[in-house]
Amino acid sequence: MTTARPTDAPRRFTCAHVLGPDGPMPGAQVIALQDGKIQSIARTAEAAEPIMALPALVNAHDHGRAVRTSSIGADAKPLESWIHYLALFPAVDPYVAACVAFASSALGGAGIVMNHYTRVQGFTDLPTELAEVSRAARDVGVRAGLAVAMRDRNPLVYGPSEPVLAALPPAVRAEIAQRFMRPALSPRDYMTLVDEIVSAADGPKFDVQYGPNGVQWCGDALLQAIAEASARTGRRVHMHLLETKYQREWCDANYPGGVVRMLDEIGLLSPRLTLAHCVWARPDELELMAERGVVISVNTSSNLHLHSGLAPMTRMWTAGCRVALGIDSKALDDDNDALRELRLSHLLHAGSGFDQVVTRHRALHESVSNGRFAVTNIASDGGLRDRADADMLLLDWNALNDDALHSDLDPINLLFSRATARHIREVIVAGHTIVRDGHVTGIDFTAARQEILAQMRAGMPSGQNLAGALAALDGVITASFCGCC
Repeated sequence: MTTARPTDAPRRFTCAHVLGPDGPMPGAQVIALQDGKIQSIARTAEAAEPIMALPALVNAHDHGRAVRTSSIGADAKPLESWIHYLALFPAVDPYVAACVAFASSALGGAGIVMNHYTRVQGFTDLPTELAEVSRAARDVGVRAGLAVAMRDRNPLVYGPSEPVLAALPPAVRAEIAQRFMRPALSPRDYMTLVDEIVSAADGPKFDVQYGPNGVQWCGDALLQAIAEASARTGRRVHMHLLETKYQREWCDANYPGGVVRMLDEIGLLSPRLTLAHCVWARPDELELMAERGVVISVNTSSNLHLHSGLAPMTRMWTAGCRVALGIDSKALDDDNDALRELRLSHLLHAGSGFDQVVTRHRALHESVSNGRFAVTNIASDGGLRDRADADMLLLDWNALNDDALHSDLDPINLLFSRATARHIREVIVAGHTIVRDGHVTGIDFTAARQEILAQMRAGMPSGQNLAGALAALDGVITASFCGCC
């Protein structure tokens, strides 16, 4: 399934436009690559190729799904109902699934990708499975982070499961209990598991992290153990927080002193922490996150699809938070188009009228810089400059500027006005071209996707009983969150 990757030979090309760390560079630029680095960028009088170069984008929060959730009927539902439908996905080959997921992100313009690994395939022990995911990242060519999912409470709703189970018919109750009411590992065993996964899968371009699913799903002892392990090892923590209004209500009821304050008191708030969503975070909480150097991954389209609300991204910027962007396996068009996600997030959050909180260049630069740090745990801003990592996105300028009315248009304005994945000429990571003209160079993407779909279709009949049970569970969960249960 893998294909031969070109050798890491020196490369030199000219670009009509280059978006550097301080904005568009003046005139045509010649970029020289060698040994995975940008050897130099210099202005040139040579005839330039119609290319715009910018840093490779970052998908700072995702779950590595090889198939869209709308394909199994998990759509048009709030997260609290939607999340249980993910169990309808049958187990598939973890290597092939990860190849499809990482390649899909790369085709959308993201060369750096986070995978909060919440769906275990289960054919082997988890360290062996995640070694295969690491191999898939290498073969596709992306830089990747992987957060090991952890949870030990509230499997059905944010609170006791017994009332929910009691409200179900007996046959449905048995199916739901068998699927979701499984014993969790102890905090100590979770920490040991992460150590084993680090030994099996961690590498120069694959960073293993602690992945508590969220405060409502992780008990205090587990969160404390993660905080201590992160401080001891220096490994990052990647966690959901305050994604929905129901999570806000539960956290306020269970942590009257403040859930963010609690996380700070146990040592989780630090530059090693990434918090996904924070849709319902309050101004004082954002200020504390900013003070502690936490990275927040905003996932605009996912929040729209799941009716979670709009993250207070303008307040995050104003408070000084480090903001990154994630796709969360649910971009606007149910794809992985990181360019469209960048534009949508900026248009929704930049400000109104003349009160623009963040410029387009700052939005690009910070999403890349903060995202790279969140995913790789390496403090480099990803800007195109001499001796930086050769991680870049090359766009077809002629296709982007197909009106061709002005020769002096600001390239960043066209980027934010109309660029999508269809304009991508190349995605380059560590000097290697991992996507060229819509094709993934390191694997046979078409064959991998066909294989995963074949495995999915073969496994779908095994979930027929669960599908019927979920319809009944849906009604009970809706009543529970609406205060009727």
